[in-house]
Amino acid sequence: MVERARDETGRPRNTRPRDDLGRPLPPGSEGVPRIPDDLSLTPAGFLNYAQQLLDDGRAFHAHEVLEAAWKNRPAQERPLWQGLAQLAVGVTHVQRGNPAGAAALLRRGAERLREVDDPVPHGVDTAGLIAWATELVGGLGAGDGIPPERLRPVLVRPGGGESDWPA
Repeated sequence: MVERARDETGRPRNTRPRDDLGRPLPPGSEGVPRIPDDLSLTPAGFLNYAQQLLDDGRAFHAHEVLEAAWKNRPAQERPLWQGLAQLAVGVTHVQRGNPAGAAALLRRGAERLREVDDPVPHGVDTAGLIAWATELVGGLGAGDGIPPERLRPVLVRPGGGESDWPA
């Protein structure tokens, strides 16, 4: 049996290279750069980095950034970051051709974002993202082909957050 890489607590780590859509590649293959497990940024940094990845069509990697925020931010912000990460995974499933999985995760992410109290932290456009996810789920249910430009949700409402992520 192949030995898996493990962290200092003995938990398995996925060190296999991945492609742009986050699919594992065979060991030894050259994949895209990975998001570090211990990524630590400001809230604006997490949001800007995730937005850049979404805009580049790399939703799985945006999910990893948002998951790092979910793990590193205060507990009261967890529904926000978890909802955003689930939306990004939903987009990943659309990109991979799994409409049922996409719809489930988009619904789950929208539900988590509905739990976020006003004022929404960090300028995140929860209302716009919930509407976007609902519309996307409707398109998936109707069997519509989803063009790539519809898979680039805007995380922060215009003027809603500060940018501290280098371009």
